[in-house]
Amino acid sequence: MTTRAGGAPVFGWDVGGAHVKVCMATAGAPVDVAQWACPLWQGIAHLERTVDSVFERWPQAADATARHAVTMTGEMVDLFADRAEGVRTLTRMLAQRLGPRTLFYGGKANWLARSACREGWRKIASANWLATAEYVATRLPHALLVDIGSTTTDIIPIAAGHVAARGMNDAQRLMSGELVYQGVVRTPLCGVAHRIAFRGETTGVMNEWFATTADVYRLTGELWAEHDQHPSADNGPKTEAASRARIARMIGRDACDASPDEWRRFALAWRREQLRVLEANLARVSAQHESLARAPIVGAGCGRFLAAALAQQEARSYVDFARLAGVASDDAERNEWTSTCAPSVAVALLASSPVTGSDANDANGANEAVNLERG
Repeated sequence: MTTRAGGAPVFGWDVGGAHVKVCMATAGAPVDVAQWACPLWQGIAHLERTVDSVFERWPQAADATARHAVTMTGEMVDLFADRAEGVRTLTRMLAQRLGPRTLFYGGKANWLARSACREGWRKIASANWLATAEYVATRLPHALLVDIGSTTTDIIPIAAGHVAARGMNDAQRLMSGELVYQGVVRTPLCGVAHRIAFRGETTGVMNEWFATTADVYRLTGELWAEHDQHPSADNGPKTEAASRARIARMIGRDACDASPDEWRRFALAWRREQLRVLEANLARVSAQHESLARAPIVGAGCGRFLAAALAQQEARSYVDFARLAGVASDDAERNEWTSTCAPSVAVALLASSPVTGSDANDANGANEAVNLERG
C-alpha cells in the first residue's frame, strides 16, 4: 500500500541505553518531541514504563492503527549477552507494545518489519546516527553533522547529498573518529583528560567516577536543566555547590580549597579539554573529504552548544538541526527538543516521506525489508 504525508501522525522512536526519545510528526513536520530517562541496563521494565509514559502523553500512539518508526542503540547495554540478543529483544517487545504498523530503521532507506529483524539485526543495531545523517543529506549537499548527546558524539560527513561515513557500525566508527564516546552529561571526567590545569599548574586526574561532564556544564551554565535527567556520580544534589565538590575531588581537593569563581574557571578548563578531543576527531573526519573543507556544521543533541563552539573555532557556518527540520526559529522549546532528539525526529520524517513502498501490516510484505522512495 502507499501512504501519503499528512493525515495520521507518525511516531519516531530513538531507543537508547539511557534515554528514549520520541517525536510525533504530522504532514512531514515535527509537532511534538519528548525525552525520557530510561536506564535500560537495569532491566527491560524501565522501557515498559517509558512506553506507558509515551502513551500517556500521546494517547493516539497506543491505537492499533498508529504508525511507529523505530531506531535504537539500546542493544549495546550489558543487560543483553550481545547485540543480536539486544536487537531481537527490543524489536519483539516494541512490536508487541506499539502494534502491527511498527517499522524498524535499517539504514540506507531500508525499513524492516518485526519478522525480518531476527536475521537483519545488524542493519538495525545502533543505526540512529545514520537516520539523522540521511535526513540531513536531504536538506544540505555538503555538511558535517555533529550530534553531541549525553554520552556520545557522532561526527558524520555528508558529501554531494550522500552520507559519506567510513564506518557503518560502532566498531568501525570508533576507529574512523566518527563516533566519540564523550557527551555532556554522563561522561566521567577521568575519561576526558588524565592531566589538567588548575591555578596555573598541571595536575594528574584521579581515575575515579567522582564527577561527570554534567558537573562541568552546570558550572558553565550551558546544561539545560531538562537534559540533566540522570543521577550525579555520588547520587548527590545537582546544584552548583555539589558540582564544585565533585570536580574538586577529581584532583584531590575539597570545594573549600578554592572560590566559586576558581572552580568555574576549572570547569572551563575541562570544557577546553573536551573540545580538544572533539576538534581532533572532527579534523580526522573532514580530512577524508576535500569537499568538506568549508562545509557547515549541523549541530544536534543536548550538547550542540559545543558543536556551535567547534564551528566558531573552525570558522565554519553553523546550522541547527531544528532549522533543517522546519521548526520556526521563534519556537525555542520545540527547537530545543527537536535538535536534542534528532534521530527520533529523523526516523519520523523519513517514514513520513511522500511515498511508502509498503507497511508493516501489509500481508504481502510483512517478512521483507521495506524500501522507502522519496517523492
